[in-house]
Amino acid sequence: MKRYYVYIMTNKSRCLYTGVTGDLVRRVNEHKERLVPGFTKKYNITRLVFFEETDDVQAAIAREKQIKGWLRAKKMALIEAVNPRWEDLSNGWCEKGDSSLRSE
Repeated sequence: MKRYYVYIMTNKSRCLYTGVTGDLVRRVNEHKERLVPGFTKKYNITRLVFFEETDDVQAAIAREKQIKGWLRAKKMALIEAVNPRWEDLSNGWCEKGDSSLRSE
């Protein structure tokens, strides 16, 4: 079954970027390697701090839009509920080939 991910990434200054993808490992790597021009490349957004998983692409897109509409404080509370230390949840993915994607 196909999986879709809504994710939030940040940089050292905690500038936030919210996105949706069908391949979280690939997409996070694109951000980390600064492969795609735009906001995340310009602001060096390289740390994955939150993600949710679903098998419904429409639900993923709706959730991304919902989160993007929130005030910054609410986005930060969402992140801190599952990742209070703002750790990079993707640490070790490339080295270990880890494809177990759990935000819990």
